[in-house]
Amino acid sequence: MFDRREFLSLSLTAAMASLLKPSLSPAAERPSLKLASFRVDVSPPETTTVSTGWIKPVVGMDDPEEAVGFVLTGAGDPIVLCAVDWTGLLNGAHQQWRKVLAEAAGTTPDRVAVQCVHQHNAPFVCLEAERIVAAQGDLPHTVEVGFFERSLTQVANAVRKSLNNLRPVTHIATGQAKVEKVASNRRFIGPDGKIVDWRGSASKLPRHAELPEGLIDPWLKTVAFYDGDAKVAACHYYATHPMSYYGDGRVCSDFVGLARKRRQAEEPGCQHVYFTGCSGDVAAGKYNNGTPEARKELTDRIYAGMLASEQTLRPEPIASATWQTRPVLFSPVSTLTETSLMEQVANKGAAIANRIRPAMMLSWLRRCERQEPIILSALHVNATTLLHLPSECFVEYQLRAQSAAPDRFVATAAYGDGGPWYIPVADAYPQGGYEVSVALSEPTVDAVLTQGMQALVRRPNSV
Repeated sequence: MFDRREFLSLSLTAAMASLLKPSLSPAAERPSLKLASFRVDVSPPETTTVSTGWIKPVVGMDDPEEAVGFVLTGAGDPIVLCAVDWTGLLNGAHQQWRKVLAEAAGTTPDRVAVQCVHQHNAPFVCLEAERIVAAQGDLPHTVEVGFFERSLTQVANAVRKSLNNLRPVTHIATGQAKVEKVASNRRFIGPDGKIVDWRGSASKLPRHAELPEGLIDPWLKTVAFYDGDAKVAACHYYATHPMSYYGDGRVCSDFVGLARKRRQAEEPGCQHVYFTGCSGDVAAGKYNNGTPEARKELTDRIYAGMLASEQTLRPEPIASATWQTRPVLFSPVSTLTETSLMEQVANKGAAIANRIRPAMMLSWLRRCERQEPIILSALHVNATTLLHLPSECFVEYQLRAQSAAPDRFVATAAYGDGGPWYIPVADAYPQGGYEVSVALSEPTVDAVLTQGMQALVRRPNSV
């Protein structure tokens, strides 16, 4: 496809262009929009490493993992939105997806949003970390690069092919409904301001079922696009870790993907896309004991939320459409140093996971030193904003984005560029806990991200 030196040069050029150009792209007052959808099976084959090697490699498949999205034309250069049933795309891997899909759609990388859904029996890709690990000679691959490149090529080909089937988009509609008994906060803080309990994606402990839901966003939001009376695409947004159980080596889109596929089967003429919201501190642990039966129940509840949300859709003519970007730079955690991280990677007496994780941290550190920004983006259509954020943001960011634009319908997709790993809010850092321990940016990330996304969600002419 292209070598590392060329890719880094292109990435830096695109990043500088994003920093220098106006963040607001031109749009017609009454755009003539068209939409073309694509869907590709990107399931990893057997023996493929998943979640960078700290859970069981692929041994089989329960249902396919997909890359699902669409190209939107008529609001300046084409716009691409894509949701991928993978754990994460980090740093250069995310940049490469955006670049290749941009080329396929005839646009620029800053007009492409690629968001992972974050299932865990799935690839978690950092190409620079893979090079660091491969150089050791005794560690398993963090990603099969050939599979990664084949998957990306297939998605790009699907994007190109889709452009032969562009369909007019004349109307937009928004809806929302509360999801019952899925999301629950993972973190519980004691009187001393420290973590006293933690509830993951699944738990069999009675106390975890008895504890309150905590801070969540209970609403599943839907944004739909229409050609006259015909619904042609429906984007669904909900904030929770999307795992019922994992680590068994079985490829699966899990309960959110299964719900999406059920809606897709019911409406084959409409492209259903699911985006995971800001859920770094939110999972299904209160309502999930990690059994197949629980997976089915969670699937049914997400599906019911989708149906209820869609029932509130009221199409209105599209009067305006604008794409906006904002580059942001985060500061890496001060404790990360090249020397220390390489010592951990090279420590042959350490567990495999404890050698692979430092390689991914080193990739983030080097990226920060190169001053390569994270690109936040938003699609504004009428009074609706589709906001695209990086990594595992805490749910507070999503709630803040909505509060910043109370006169707009804001739907948030997180898990874009996964380089920073977890992004807690500043108040969470002194509390400690798992998420803080694997957050790769300083607490100043809170102010930088908050200011960036708040600028994006306000009315375009106010930026």
